[in-house]
Amino acid sequence: MTTNTFGRRIWGFDRSDAEMKMARAAGWSRADLVWERLLEAGNLAWAGGAKAKAASRFRQADLLARLCFDRNDLRRATCHANLSLLAMAGNKPHRAARHQARALHIWKTAAGQIATMNVAPRSRSSLFHLRLEAKHRDTFHDNMRKRFTNFAAETEETLRSLTAPAASRHRHFGRWRGERPNVYDDTRKIMGACLLIIDRA
Repeated sequence: MTTNTFGRRIWGFDRSDAEMKMARAAGWSRADLVWERLLEAGNLAWAGGAKAKAASRFRQADLLARLCFDRNDLRRATCHANLSLLAMAGNKPHRAARHQARALHIWKTAAGQIATMNVAPRSRSSLFHLRLEAKHRDTFHDNMRKRFTNFAAETEETLRSLTAPAASRHRHFGRWRGERPNVYDDTRKIMGACLLIIDRA
């Protein structure tokens, strides 16, 4: 059994995998959650200095995305971003530039995907917040889309700097656990696309 340091199985074929059951019940495919777990594992391995393990996880995630996701799925851009950073670290700038170009091409569709993303109801800590969300659902969704638009703009800025000679710092994966939505809907997929990118200190 392969796990990451979040303590979650990556492949999730075990019947006792409660998270996989919840994701599947919410309409996610098995590939959706496995992709997320592979990217988590790759980022954690990279941060821990296990570069070969990280590269393996990122390549597995890229293959899964190519097989199972739409060609303009933002998560495919995330795979290209990480593979670009891997190539830069391996002193392969031409390969890095190809991955960067593919990531940016896909990211052009971010605004449209955010505009049409499915937002599932959130679990709230109080009856007040539940009523507020129910009563002002359109405003809630508009505000959420503005927030995601900001994340997407920040990610695009990172994508544009992947192969820059003087690499700029960025922090994406370091914010994943705090920002990750607790529901399995399009917001979690898009947030994963924005934040499951290797941090550059």
